[in-house]
Order: sequence, then C-alpha cells, then structure tokens
Amino acid sequence: MQLERWHSGGDFFTVNGQKIFFRTNGEGPALLLIHGYPTASYDWVKLWPTLTKYFRCITLDMLGFGFSFKAPVKYQITQQAGIICALMKHLNVPETHVVSHDYGDTVAQELMAQQADGSLPFHISTLNLLNGGLFPETHLALPIQKLLLSPVGGILIRFLNKNAIRKSMRGIFGETTPPTEQDIDDFWTLISTNSGHKYMHLLLDYMNQRKKHRERWVTALQNAKIPIRLTVGMSDPISGAHMASRYKELIPNPHVVELNNIGHYPQIESPKEVLASVLEHIERSAEDKG
Repeated sequence: MQLERWHSGGDFFTVNGQKIFFRTNGEGPALLLIHGYPTASYDWVKLWPTLTKYFRCITLDMLGFGFSFKAPVKYQITQQAGIICALMKHLNVPETHVVSHDYGDTVAQELMAQQADGSLPFHISTLNLLNGGLFPETHLALPIQKLLLSPVGGILIRFLNKNAIRKSMRGIFGETTPPTEQDIDDFWTLISTNSGHKYMHLLLDYMNQRKKHRERWVTALQNAKIPIRLTVGMSDPISGAHMASRYKELIPNPHVVELNNIGHYPQIESPKEVLASVLEHIERSAEDKG
C-alpha cells in the first residue's frame, strides 16, 4: 500500500524516448537522493517525511530500475549521470546536496568527476555516501551476483524469483535488522515491474565499469572540494567495515560515521541514525561555510 502511494505521488519525464520515474517534495535547499542496486528510489521512503520538512527532496528510479524504463542492455554509469543531469535541468535545480547508496555511490562519483572537470551542469554542495563499492578492490560481491555477471548469467536469470531475492537480502541486512516480508514484497515489485527481473544480470555490468574507471571515480573523492561524509553500516558483508577501512586509507581527512550492527541498507535498517547523520553533515557544512 505504501509503495502504491509512493508511485502515485511521483511523476515521469522522458529522456531520449525513455520514461523516468521521479519524485520531488518539500521546500528549501535541494537534496538529491540516489538509490542503489537492485531496488529503486523507494529505498528512501523512511527518510522522506523528515527530509522534506527541511529540503526540496528529489529522487528518481534510474534507467533499468523501479518504475522507470527497462530494456535488455548494459546501462552505463555515465548514462545514469546524464539522466540525473536531465532531471535537474527539468526541475530547474542549479545546486543540490546529495545522498547516495550502493550503485548510486558510483553514479555520485561520476557526478563528482564531472564537477571536477567543469562539465557538470549543476553544483553539488555536499555529499553523504552510504554503503557502496567505492573501491572495486574492496567490493565483495554476493555469489549470486558473480554468477549473474558471468557468461551463464543469461541462463541463470530465468530462475530468479522472489525467494532468491529474499535469501540475498537477508544475507546483507544486519542480524538484528532483517528485512520484513513487506520489504521483500516491495523489493520484488520494484525489480519485476516492466520485466526488470529478466535484465538484472545486465545491470551488474556496473561492477566491470567500476574497475575500468577506478582512477577517475576514486580520484573524484580524493580531490573533492566539497564536504563528504561516509555513513556506513559496519555489518554489511559487501561494503561494510572493510570498505570503511579502505576509505580511511585513501581519502584525505576522512569523515566516517559508523553504524554498528547495521548491514547494507542503513536507510531502511536504521533510518533515525541515517537521518541524524545526513542532517548533521549538511548543518555542519553550512556552519563551516558561513
């Protein structure tokens, strides 16, 4: 029911003949939220009511995700960044704070790289990263992800169903903060809409892209001129404590908020802690700027 309200409260715009679902609510400084794989913008639903009290919140389902256009192709991270640029132009947003998660972290890294080279058509004021594969050498993909990315992925994808998603999600959430059955139902709805479950193996090409563009995307964080924070669920087997450790090694003056006993989806598992981190980061950045 809540997912239906999320959908009905959104809108669509078209880019290159592809319909993209987005939502925007609230007034104040802009705040862009970028979701991860394999879910969609609905990941932010628990943060949305509070954030929209302080910000003009903007989010979208990227190509191949949620309620947006899906096709049997390997979408590029640069394409996703281009979709976001088109949305910001569509909404006439010249500047924004950004919160990103998982796949969305990689998209944010590309946006930061474009900001560094002067080609980004809007300005990112602050960035708050959640659990994601910021460094390909620390990204511990699930066995099912490795198989789907392999040459047999096209065959195995035929057997993907809600039970497989349930098993995978339970393995990456924290032990004390597992996904509910409603969460699993919502995840599956978002994945399977527009036959998206048939193309999930193709979306996984982002892991190859991370290796190919590692220098560009890691350098974008290392040389950033804006405040960046990492808010990380430390119990995440994919991009948890080990990724946070690597972040501290590679990023100058790292600012890390560690969420103990929280897994890969902190915005779902521990929304209050994530909200506190996001709000404090933006507030502190405004104070330092002022």
